[in-house]
Amino acid sequence: MESEIRQLVDMGATVAQARAALKRCSDVMEAAERIFDGAFDNIPDEPAATMMQSADPIKERRATTRLVTPEEEDDADEDVVGSEDESEGSDDGFANYDLDDEMQDDTCGAQVDIDPYAGIFFSKDRREEVIEVEEEPETVYIPTVAERVKVMTQSQWMKGCPEGGEQGFLFSLYSQLVEGQCPCPSGCGYSIPRAKNHFFAIFSTFEVYIKCLRGIVRKTCKRCSKVFCFACGEPINGPRLLESTKANEDRDLFHCSNLQGIILGVGLAMLEQLYHDQLQNLLFPENKARTSKRRKTDPVISSPMILDPDDDDDNYLSPPTQGKKSKLGVGYAGDQKEDTTGQAEAQAIQITKDEKLGELMAQLRMFLPSLRRPGGALTSDYLVHPTALAHLRRRFNNICSSLLRNDSLTDMSERSSVYFELFEWLETISNHEALASMMAMPIMVVSSVRTHTPKRATDGAPPLRERTVIYEGSSGPRELLESIVIQANAAIKGLEGIRPIEATFDDMTEEQKRITSDTKGKSKEAFLLPFSEENQKLLGFCQRILATAEAIDRSLRETKGQKFLDRLQDALPKIHSSDPASREVFIGAEASEEAVRQMYISWATRVRFEYCDLTVPLPADKPANQDEPPNYKFYYNTDARMLASSDIPKRSLAIAKELAVLTTNLPVAWDSSIFLRVDETRVDIIKALIIGPEGTPYQNGCFLFDIFLGHSYNQLPPSVKYMTTNGGKFRFNPNLYADGKVCLSLLGTWAGPGWVAGKSTLLQVLISIQSMILCEEPYLNEPGWATSSGTPQSNAYSANIRRMTVKTAMLGNLKNPPEPFGDIIRTHFRLKARSISTQLDKWLSHDDGLPTVNDGASSGCGRGGIGSSMNGFQGDVEELKRFLKQLQDGTVPPHRS
Repeated sequence: MESEIRQLVDMGATVAQARAALKRCSDVMEAAERIFDGAFDNIPDEPAATMMQSADPIKERRATTRLVTPEEEDDADEDVVGSEDESEGSDDGFANYDLDDEMQDDTCGAQVDIDPYAGIFFSKDRREEVIEVEEEPETVYIPTVAERVKVMTQSQWMKGCPEGGEQGFLFSLYSQLVEGQCPCPSGCGYSIPRAKNHFFAIFSTFEVYIKCLRGIVRKTCKRCSKVFCFACGEPINGPRLLESTKANEDRDLFHCSNLQGIILGVGLAMLEQLYHDQLQNLLFPENKARTSKRRKTDPVISSPMILDPDDDDDNYLSPPTQGKKSKLGVGYAGDQKEDTTGQAEAQAIQITKDEKLGELMAQLRMFLPSLRRPGGALTSDYLVHPTALAHLRRRFNNICSSLLRNDSLTDMSERSSVYFELFEWLETISNHEALASMMAMPIMVVSSVRTHTPKRATDGAPPLRERTVIYEGSSGPRELLESIVIQANAAIKGLEGIRPIEATFDDMTEEQKRITSDTKGKSKEAFLLPFSEENQKLLGFCQRILATAEAIDRSLRETKGQKFLDRLQDALPKIHSSDPASREVFIGAEASEEAVRQMYISWATRVRFEYCDLTVPLPADKPANQDEPPNYKFYYNTDARMLASSDIPKRSLAIAKELAVLTTNLPVAWDSSIFLRVDETRVDIIKALIIGPEGTPYQNGCFLFDIFLGHSYNQLPPSVKYMTTNGGKFRFNPNLYADGKVCLSLLGTWAGPGWVAGKSTLLQVLISIQSMILCEEPYLNEPGWATSSGTPQSNAYSANIRRMTVKTAMLGNLKNPPEPFGDIIRTHFRLKARSISTQLDKWLSHDDGLPTVNDGASSGCGRGGIGSSMNGFQGDVEELKRFLKQLQDGTVPPHRS
């Protein structure tokens, strides 16, 4: 019984109420309904010594105040079965949903230092193993709509739920509504049989489902003429609903929490199926016409809660397999162009799909519990069914997670019909106390699936298929939304342009004032006017994102308290300032390799993108001239100063989109990462640091690039200059010249697929440099040498680059760190000191002893080098190892960049 008591306590009952209800009721579901109806309000709470501890101490007090629905007020004088219990309690009106502040004030010091949510909702270190059964669904013909439909099985209803308590509620509701009779509440003996197709038929559209549900919910007893609900068996207030109107018919669907659980469960299943089908057609358009029976070798990306009963065991999302990277250079021998045909058609198809998905989301959102419903809250808004949270966490979160993980703010804004509706869902959920905690709860996702041998039923029925599904915690909805908030703030910064902000509140329209006021504290309160239509569209979308995050946080503060919100905010991703203290990371000598790797990735993720001051400080004796643009620590300083007063809307829009993507999508890994620094007042001035990838002669070297987004960006590619050249002496690659020229087709400086105006991005340029130029066998990047893989010439070329990497990209950058990456470089070498020491030993053992060649691409390895057969490589390695030891010991003085 203790587990049942715990479930009821978590739902808001006191321990005493839970015990009393379970003694009188046959199951937890019935007990919960009776408690919510107020039948046990008169039960005094148990002494503190014997009370079970709830997850929320405040909830214990709140639970003593019953929520009274408007319909209950009208029905107060009606005779209801069980009125003897209910008459013992008393109600004094509606419960106050804004009790958190009041209770915190009441309890003074008793609660002020207590965090009731510590470790409850925020930990993603969860792993649940569930055995799920697959049943063959029935099909029935529905004469009222002339449609043959499938009926949701119990396994489909419960599929994808890893929570034991939620499974119990799902099972109870399904069993209640597909079995037995629904008796008249007056006790006259009349009853109506229930069938699966009454509530669990999957129609072609949600509108048809609601139409059929509306026609069966309201029942009239043929013996006593009592009007009652077919879902819960309780009386429906007749006088208020005598007039047959659509509004009154729809009001019937909000009569009880049972209906809420049914509509959300079936509606979300239909929504998920539609989303899955659209995703499948997007990823595998050639499979549109294939039958539902799929071979296990077919590639399938799917959700664990899909309705299709014919899906084989691959009906789960599996991690992609990782293969060994091919040894390929970029030595294109001729012109190549990217095929961009069909993009407009694909975009139009996507818009149509999004409109259909957004329409279904809007229809279903009307049935979410909401105390702010236009016209006033209804019964099911107060009496939230226990399965409502289960449906939202397993089905809605599946779609929510997929949409919020989109790494392109531009794509999101172009799909506004879906994303604006998604934001409405998030706000509606966060506004209700019974659902708000879901915003912070980790989303349980499928990590693995193991199929069992089908069990043949004894009655000749089709065999049952079982799967063991492992669920693991991942980022919750609010955490996922924060990544988009970061992108939105970056886009707004880009839209502000590079001029001083001149617009004020007096110059704004009422709509612009409202948007700016809603997001105060998230972005600057003024922006350049007028915007082009496209710029304004992106700005409005970004402001909507920020407003959604603000609304969710405000609701969580009101419903869950400041402690809850503080813990959530601490766990959210952030863009850190350029304060060196935020980047300093030290690690003990006893730390394991796995711990070091995790710390490195965590640190790199935290500091990969930052705004900083890249201006050259004025001499102390020289007064500042407001009319003269500053100088920058930047190769393209002259070009940047010439554009200091330019206002180019298309360019601003392109930069805004770039910044939005770069803030959260720069690649971070133990093997190789990219770090970016953007001037805080000139977002077109960028510096990049790329860590040489593992397995290449550039491994763990730090390679610096200056990037300028020029006058015609992004109709033309950015300007990129390579800066790690040992003072203009070393050519590190056929595509990286000693003078800093970067040869890359995207930049128009190399053969191959070129820059596509409005489509190509700076992120593509950075990743191309990281993977295609800083490659495993750079000798192949020269067109004439592209077929020379593994030759002595190629091996000698790589050995030459390894010596240059150690001398310049490693040791040189440690001695004289380039601004503003001093702390990044030092921390990179400190955290990877052990790994780099092993790497250096390996490189030294494989060195060919030849002199270092400044320009191996033109001079040929082994000729025209500096030094002698004693090429100095061993000395550089030993000196670098001493630096690594000092970094680990903390004896290297900090360098402030």
